[in-house]
Amino acid sequence: MSSHTTDAVVQPGSFLTLHYRLAGPAGDIINTFSDKPATLSLGTGELSPAVEQRLLGLAEGAHRTFELPPGEAFGERNPEMQQWVARSLLAQMGDPDEQYHAGDVVQFPTPDGAGSYAGAVMETSETAVRFDFNHPLAGQPVTFEVQLIGVL
Repeated sequence: MSSHTTDAVVQPGSFLTLHYRLAGPAGDIINTFSDKPATLSLGTGELSPAVEQRLLGLAEGAHRTFELPPGEAFGERNPEMQQWVARSLLAQMGDPDEQYHAGDVVQFPTPDGAGSYAGAVMETSETAVRFDFNHPLAGQPVTFEVQLIGVL
């Protein structure tokens, strides 16, 4: 008898094809169910550790919804993550004619240029824009729904 099973199970480092939805009190932040599935590998920081923990041990084909308590999925809100960025710097990084409005979410390249992170515009002045670099779901309860399509 072989103990090999056709049902692949999520393990640390697994490469996944999945649909997922992350929602906070204001609604969905990410929802791939109506679009093409996402592909990602565990442990690379694409999902928060708390979210990855929920995936471990799930079998291919599983469809689950998890409720994560406030702060667990993306940490608490950190006031130091709110920063003014000079408009001159924004012009160098992106479109010099870009208009910034409160509530806009702007993607910034990481210092190594390999990825990006998002900042939400809080307020603007003549010379700078104040961004909140906290994850939009920081300090919020989160609903995480996942449908595992493939596990490698």
